[in-house]
Amino acid sequence: MILDSPRGIHVAIIMDGNGRWATAKGQLRTAGHIAGARTVKKIVEAAPDCGIGTLTLYAFSADNWRRPSREVGLLMRLFRRYLVSEVARCVTNGVRMRIIGRRDRIPAELLRAIVNAEQATRAGRTLDLRIAVDYSARDAIIRAAQAIDPVALSDPASARAEFAKVLAYVDHGIGESKDVDLLIRTGGEQRLSDFLLWECAYAELYFTRRMWPEFGPVDLSEAVQEFRSRERRFGTVPQAAAG
Repeated sequence: MILDSPRGIHVAIIMDGNGRWATAKGQLRTAGHIAGARTVKKIVEAAPDCGIGTLTLYAFSADNWRRPSREVGLLMRLFRRYLVSEVARCVTNGVRMRIIGRRDRIPAELLRAIVNAEQATRAGRTLDLRIAVDYSARDAIIRAAQAIDPVALSDPASARAEFAKVLAYVDHGIGESKDVDLLIRTGGEQRLSDFLLWECAYAELYFTRRMWPEFGPVDLSEAVQEFRSRERRFGTVPQAAAG
């Protein structure tokens, strides 16, 4: 599957419910994060077969630094462990791994693992896997607004495209951006939580009560099928009405 194929949709997932899943089982919240990391592996493996070309996972928001230090420390270690353990599998399966969000507050060991994973998997063309760490969409938009040349916004016909390029560069460091087709949130909550606000302007939203550790390939396939059954009009009228 080629990334720029019309069939390769961009799916973004807010992986919510790890802590509540663990608490409901009488376990520590950290157990939920460990189980959630296993779910990530399953979803990444299943994504190409669902027609997904780009998969963006919301792993850690800029606001998550306010969580208990023990929980934050575990999450950082889990990120590093995932990156180190999955590089070989990603290379074999053609998965390109990239991290979006700030990097100046990330622990040095994790940052080294990020750089190594991105370099090792840069040739992947089956799936573009983006993991959002220390991410805030509103902060990214502010940084893009500060960085863009006002002249680039003077032409209304190209202003949005030019801003999107700058946003992708200052936020992702990759110089490219792709609108989200389908946003999935697990855990029962129904909000975007400062995730890909610009890219989700016309995204289809799919909310499920299933907690992230319980979310599997079948759930992903059902969400994509639901997405494909919807009529996306992007501000226009339905085709039948237009005729």
